[in-house]
Amino acid sequence: MYVEFKNMPEDSRVWVYQAARKFSEQEKDLINSRLSAFCDGWNTHGNRMPTSFEVLDDQILVLAVDESGLGASGCSIDSSVRTLRELESEIENNITDQGKVTFKSNSGEINVASALGIKSKVTSGEIDSQTLVINPQVQSKKDLESVWILAGNSWLNRYFPN
Repeated sequence: MYVEFKNMPEDSRVWVYQAARKFSEQEKDLINSRLSAFCDGWNTHGNRMPTSFEVLDDQILVLAVDESGLGASGCSIDSSVRTLRELESEIENNITDQGKVTFKSNSGEINVASALGIKSKVTSGEIDSQTLVINPQVQSKKDLESVWILAGNSWLNRYFPN
């Protein structure tokens, strides 16, 4: 069953999806409509779960499930990914590909790069240890407080001189 994101417990499990580009207002309306309906019926083994979603920075999509009653099953997680893939196809914006790194430029603009080519962004100086990047370790709603972390405190640290 759909619950407003602000009313989800802090220990709710979250999945953070990074879109390749910002969502337009029309796309956000479509996302809100589609995901509200999806969350309202999202279930695990026939039992509805308290679920929600939120769009952060017009480009980051967060799904949340309160697993205090029932945990999300593999099938229920698959159904959420299927819904997101349908959305990404409709709006032509890559949402589900996990092989990317999202970071903020010095001007605050959100950029997305392939994880395979991220070292070149560090080498060129586009990303330094003080650049904000999406924290891939976020697992709960409470963790969203640190959804943006310094690149020097992330797995990218290995690319910076010590």
